[in-house]
Amino acid sequence: MKTRSFAVIGLGTFGTTIASELAHFGNPVLGIDIDGQNVTRLAETLTEAVIADGRDEDALKEAGVGDYDVAVVAIGEDLEANVLCTMNVKMLGVETIWVKALSRTHHRILTKLGADRVLLPEQEIGQHIAQMLHNPLVRDYVSLGNGYHVVDFKVPAELDGKMVGKAAIFERYNVRALGAMRDSQYLSCDDGDLTLKEDDKLLLLGRRTDLRQFADDLRDGN
Repeated sequence: MKTRSFAVIGLGTFGTTIASELAHFGNPVLGIDIDGQNVTRLAETLTEAVIADGRDEDALKEAGVGDYDVAVVAIGEDLEANVLCTMNVKMLGVETIWVKALSRTHHRILTKLGADRVLLPEQEIGQHIAQMLHNPLVRDYVSLGNGYHVVDFKVPAELDGKMVGKAAIFERYNVRALGAMRDSQYLSCDDGDLTLKEDDKLLLLGRRTDLRQFADDLRDGN
């Protein structure tokens, strides 16, 4: 797979985490921040770290942002700087732009400016955690878009000894079992003949509402 290069603008906690992880994966990463301390902290971690103002198109151009495949605008609380930086990166011709938003209104503005992906990290993480706190059987989940999710689900006692293809609750909520982990062993559910054991880690595919009702029913012992 071709290695992509990344420019991360704004090296607070959010931007630093992204830049450091991308560098850890072996990608070329340019980090930019107006605060020299933030830049110095990552100087030995990233391919290059530069002190520059994201609001200044010439400064970003001089830093070579336009030569990178992806730009991540991770500027935090300064709405004006965030928007201007996004505009500047767009004008420099960066192919793919991801931007951190501060609110739903800000999200709409960034979308109109042509950002490829707009992130609301605090809200998204909050929703993620709330779902797992609400139902301890849900260990984690991933959104696939169009209302579909894959859920990492802890098999409760109610499903112990039940065969995936014959457990009525799967059909009741139109939820599909993709596979399961039992200790360190992966078990296929393709034929529907897998007999579940309590505490198996089951991967489920379905619409969010169906998955929620499925998990809630089992949590409540229905």
